[in-house]
Formats: sequence, C-alpha cells, structure tokens
Amino acid sequence: MFVEAGQQSTGVPADAVERLTGPAQVLTRDDEGRITIRAVRLTEGLAIDGRLDEPTYKTVSSAAGFVQQLPDEGAPATQKTEVWVLYDDANLYISARCWDSAPPSEWVANELRRDGRQITQNDTFGVMLDTFHDRRNGVLFFTNPLGALADQQITDERFTNSDWNPVWDVKTDRDGGGWTVEMQIPFKSLRYGPGSQQTWGIQLRRVVRRINEWSYITPVPISASGQGSQGMLRVSAAATLVGLEVPPGSKNIEVKPYGIFGATTDPAADPPKPKDADGAVGFDVKYGLTQNLTADFTYNTDFAQVEVDDQQVNLTRFNLFFPEKREFFLESRGIFDFGGGSGGFQNAAPVVFYSRRIGLEGRNQVPILGGARLTGKAGNYSIGTLSIQTDGDSAAGTAATNFTVARIKRDILRRSSIGGLFTQRSQSAVVDGSNQAYGLDGTFSFYENVNFAGFVAKTTTPGLAGRDTSYRARFDYPSDRYKVIAEQVLVGKNFNPEVGFLRRENFRRRFAEFGFTPRPRSMPAIRQFVLEANIDYTVTADTGLLETQQQLVSFEIERENSDRLEFDIVDTHERVDEEFDVSGGIIAPGDYRFRHVELVYTFGAQRPMSGSLFFRRGSFYGGDISVLEVNSGRMKVADRLSIEPSLSFNWLDLPSGSFKTKLVRTRASYSFSPRTYFSGLLQYNTESRAFSTNLRLRWEYRPGSEIFVVLTEERDIEDVRVAGLRNRGFVLKVNRLFTF
Repeated sequence: MFVEAGQQSTGVPADAVERLTGPAQVLTRDDEGRITIRAVRLTEGLAIDGRLDEPTYKTVSSAAGFVQQLPDEGAPATQKTEVWVLYDDANLYISARCWDSAPPSEWVANELRRDGRQITQNDTFGVMLDTFHDRRNGVLFFTNPLGALADQQITDERFTNSDWNPVWDVKTDRDGGGWTVEMQIPFKSLRYGPGSQQTWGIQLRRVVRRINEWSYITPVPISASGQGSQGMLRVSAAATLVGLEVPPGSKNIEVKPYGIFGATTDPAADPPKPKDADGAVGFDVKYGLTQNLTADFTYNTDFAQVEVDDQQVNLTRFNLFFPEKREFFLESRGIFDFGGGSGGFQNAAPVVFYSRRIGLEGRNQVPILGGARLTGKAGNYSIGTLSIQTDGDSAAGTAATNFTVARIKRDILRRSSIGGLFTQRSQSAVVDGSNQAYGLDGTFSFYENVNFAGFVAKTTTPGLAGRDTSYRARFDYPSDRYKVIAEQVLVGKNFNPEVGFLRRENFRRRFAEFGFTPRPRSMPAIRQFVLEANIDYTVTADTGLLETQQQLVSFEIERENSDRLEFDIVDTHERVDEEFDVSGGIIAPGDYRFRHVELVYTFGAQRPMSGSLFFRRGSFYGGDISVLEVNSGRMKVADRLSIEPSLSFNWLDLPSGSFKTKLVRTRASYSFSPRTYFSGLLQYNTESRAFSTNLRLRWEYRPGSEIFVVLTEERDIEDVRVAGLRNRGFVLKVNRLFTF
C-alpha cells in the first residue's frame, strides 16, 4: 500500500517490510523539543469517505501527542488525536482520528456552510502547511464533525484570508471512540518551491469547544491565542514536514468562464426601468508563470453574486468602513496589506490601498471591463501587482479609469519584513488629472511578543501639493499577562489616497494602551481577568488644535465556558468646527465633554444561542444617549438551519431635539451540503428609511464551479407596497472551472 520516499528496492513488497519491522516512526523530537513529521508515500490513492478502514492506517503509525495552548498552556490535550500524513503522485492526504470521551450529543457541530464563520466555534480538526518553509506564510485547511470545508491563507503571521477557495475535499465519519477525518488536497491547489524533494512546515490543531480547549502538535504560546482561533497564525512555531516527493510544477492553467442573466427594476433611474432584462458573459484565467508566481486575468468582471453590505448606524462625523466582499479582490489580499494592517486601530490609521475604490462609487457599481494581477513569491520577495480598467458610468458620475497597484515585500530576520507600495488612479475623483500614492513600510517581530510596525506614505494630486504625507508608528507587546500598545499616526491635510480609505482627514493621533490580564488558578469558573486603560489624543495636523481626547477604563471577565462580561467607562472631549448630522439630529459647532458607561455580555459562540448584548448610557454632545444592541447573534434552529439576528436601537436626546433610530438585521442560512446553501439577509433601517432583502442560493455543483441565484430588493419603510419599491434585481449566474 505504501513505500518510503526515496526507499531502495529490496525485492520484497514494501508492506511486507513494514510487517517485519513494525510500523515506521513518523514523528520525532530532538533534544530541544523540535518536532519532525515524516510523510509516507502511497502506491494507491485513498477512498475519501471519512472512514479509516484502509490497511494503511494499521501499517503506518500515527503522529500524536498534542499539547494545549488553552486553557492549560503546555499540558497534554485531554482528548487524544492521531494524525496520518500521506501522499501519492497527485494528492496530499491528511487523516485524523479525533478521540472523544463525550457522546456525540455533547459535541459542538452546528455549521455546514463552506467557510462559515461559525466553524471556528465548533469542534474542529485542522492542518496548516508552510509550503515554502519560510516560517511566516501558510495555508490552512480545517473541518468539523459534519464535514464542513474551511480554508484560509496566512500572510506574514498577521493576516488571514478566508475567501481563498482552492479545490480540495474532506469527509468525516463517527465511530464509538469519536470522529474521523480524511482530507484530500491536490498538489495543483498548492504553491511550493522548486524540486521534487520538499521540506515544509506543518501544524496540526484540535479544538474541543465544549471545554474550550485548543491543542496543537507543537507548543504554541498562549499569548498567540486571540481567544484560541489565532494560534495557527504562529507559523514559526510549526513542526517540520519531510519525506515529500511532489510532482513537477506545471503551468496549472485554470479558465473560469461565466454566463449571467439579470432583470432589474429601478423606478428612480433616468429614464425609469420597469423591468430591464439583459445578459452577459465573461471569464477569469489563472496561469502559473512559475510554481511560485501566478498571473490572473479577468474580462467583463461581474460581482452580482456578492452579498450586499451589512448596514451600519453612524454616531460619529467620520466615514464608515465597509469590508471587501468580492472574491477577485480578496484572493491573495495579504500581499497587498500595507503598514502592518489596522492592528485594531482602523478607525484612525489610513488604508493606503482599499480595493473597494475599484468598481464602486458610493452606492453605484461601476462596470469593470477587465484587468490582470500577478502575485506570488520570488525567493525572499513577495510580489503583487494589479491593473484594472473600469468603464465610464453616468449614474455614478465617473469617467473610464485605470487603477494600478504594485506591492513588493522582502522577508528579513526571522519574522520581519520591509516593503513598498504604489497606487495610481488615472482619473482623479476630485480634480482633473491622475492621483498617485506611494510609500514604504515595515513590520518587525522580536522574541515572542515584541512587535513594531509602521509606514511612511505620500500622495500626488494636482492642486493638492504640500502637507500630502502620512506616517504611522506602532509598538505592540501582547503578552498573555501584560499588554502594552503605543501608536502615533499623522495624516496631512492634503494626503489623498484615492485608491485608499481615510476615516478622518488632517489629524495627528497619539494612542497608548496598557493591560493586565491574569489567569486566576484559585477560581475554577474564571479563565481570565482583563483590566485595560487607554488614552486617545488627536489634534488637527495643520493647526495643532485639540480635536478628540478620549480615556477609557475597561474591566472584563472571561469564564471557562468562554462567556465574557465587560464593563467600560469612557470620557470624551470633542471639538466640532462644522455642524454634522447624527441619526437625524444636528450637532452644532463647539466644544463638548461627555461621559458614558458600557456593559457587554458575550455568550460563548459554541452555544445554541450566542452573541453579544451591548448597553450604553451617558451624555452625548450636550445631550444624552442610550444604546441597546444585539451583535453577532446566532440561533441554531436545526443542524442545517441557523438564524443570525442583529439589533441596534439608539435613543438620542440632543439640544436640536429627540431622535430614535432602529436597525434590525437578520440573516438566515440553510445548508443542503458543505457546497450548497441558501441564505437570506433582511435589513430594516429607520435612518435610511429602507427595508431591504437579499436572497442567495449558491451551489458548487463540482469543485470550483458554481451556480448562483440572487434576488435583491429595497423598499421604503413607510410604503412597503409596490409604490414604495426603490429597486429590485434578479440574477442567475453560472460559471465552470476548467483546469489544464
């Protein structure tokens, strides 16, 4: 059934040799505790059914001995896990037996959607592969007892991209001792260095969610937990995988054409569209220039299948940030992250490259004619380039525009990097002419928890010369017991990254945070206390006048069942130069000082009913405010059906009057299988006076090939009849993946 990689022929069948000598050892530890795992070659592929009934599992020994990251760092896992790493000429196989002393009724398995966010809160088994063995980048595959598919890219031990969707398969099964897993990962779905003999990094993780236990094949420091889910980011802590003989790198050409039919009703258009039907075709092409570099081409790009944005209530005078959801821009996005990411301070630090600037202008979609992208690694360098051409659009008020982005990073030291970024918009959105942004950045990680990150950037826009720079410097010490963060950000008055995002303009911000987070051993029901204090001091960049000063003191209790209780006190000083609207009320210019308290209770996400209850009460711009919210809610109705409600009620009593806003959002999902699901998003927003519906059916009828059926509608909340219709759209989209 199997032979050792590189084994010389003895004239005796390999399985007979193993019977004579016993199962070969596949896991070793050196004197310093470093782990090496050996992959075993198969002469025949496995039947991927989740049942570990092939002879291989009896003749090849397993890798075992997982150790906890949470709750007891370094202790042996309470539930045994055995893993086999196997391969043949085409595929890598990761199989596991997850022993569990509890009956299946106590397991946490309530998500079947591919990449569903709830999967990380289930019982899971996962594998991380560092295929370039650079100890900073990797790919992650994991599943739960239901056999859900989840995959992510990891970049620089900092960023994860859950919208990376390679072709692979997994099946699970249950027996009297627990549950079992068989993963099949084609080598064509992976990128790795040249040569047939390979050495990779590998990390294995098991999560037993009912006891909130996270364990790994190699020790991962508890300071890298991020509530457990972020331990896989510590690529440098992975074991070494040897024994692999991979197939020669091919060009691996993928062609994905699509056809789309749509019907649109838009009474507000000029002229009105009572029922405008049309169709279109387009395609994406992926071409492996080398085993490390991939070129992507797109023509007549369409994103009709993308779910609409979650609506938000804005209680500030600054811009709202909406995440990117379009698959073409999400793939390999970690390469384009600049300046060390948001680091939790996205409300302040500018995003120099924000892909939503491409093909979107306000609430209007702008047609994307086509474009190309190159991403990958060349030695110690990570490379990303992007060029997209959009068409002119009269409704959005935009001209035909080319967007260009170039990114390069070089790995230095053990876990650090330096790099540069350039963006260009051929037609500026604010003046005649083009707009450019360029900058240098670096991320530096020392020891286990000492991190520095920062950037210097400049923009060029006709008529906006001088004061057109920005910088950020950040220090982060996120140990498990103590936390220290310090940051300074400058955004010049004329800093104008038109392929980026600014939440606020013309400011200089200093931020500092200190935290003490002990884990009391004498209180078995309490996992951790969190005591934090921070200060945020922001002035205008050109005049130095105080604009915002905020102090926060926070106390949080995390229970062993992962429930959390948090209490915050916040003091704020705001200087307002120009009046602005907040939920219907007018905030007049002036200096304001106000204080509020916040109380948050978060139910563990593994519960049948989970989410956060948030209450805020205090003064607000010369008046009072009360806020009641339900965030990230989730109710399990059945094994395949869940409802995710979110509520936001805001009561404002301001000098300009009393106001009340309501935002009700409910997402329902039903999974037919790991590759087929239906979802519905309903949103009711009194601030925009709209009731909207987004219904989506996604069927991956073969790996990488999909059918989408989407219905979107928006109505005025004061007249939900036909006369109150604002717009309606129906889309049927079919694509097909061809590989060569």
